Amino acid sequence: MAEQAKASGPLPVVPFLRIPAEGAPYLEARCCGKCGAIFLGERENCSKCGARGELEPKRLANEGTLYVYSIVHRSFPGIETPYVSCIVDLEGGGTVKGNLIGIEPDPAKIRMGMPVRTVFKVAPRKDAEGNEYLTYYFEPR
Repeated sequence: MAEQAKASGPLPVVPFLRIPAEGAPYLEARCCGKCGAIFLGERENCSKCGARGELEPKRLANEGTLYVYSIVHRSFPGIETPYVSCIVDLEGGGTVKGNLIGIEPDPAKIRMGMPVRTVFKVAPRKDAEGNEYLTYYFEPR
């Protein structure tokens, strides 16, 4: 395996997180020009209408609403629990899974449909080469 050099800045934790040289980071999806369906990640065809070559990059909004959540009490070693895993419907389209921060992991404090915003932070751990990763979370607005 070839050795990788340490990156000069944080790397995106997922391929659909964009870190421009100028400006703030953002999430990017693919939008079908025929039917308007929105998908995360690279693809050639629209899974909804089957169109080929119609998918264009779309910058996703940083605000949305909490669609559903789950409070996680057991995880891999080294992952602090409990935490809130969630799915968020973003304004203008796009549905993204992430973690909800800035709120107690208590069902009495979290409500479906609550307004949230995307926040970007450097992940708490580095990889074996010492690289930092930029990740995204959701927090109540």
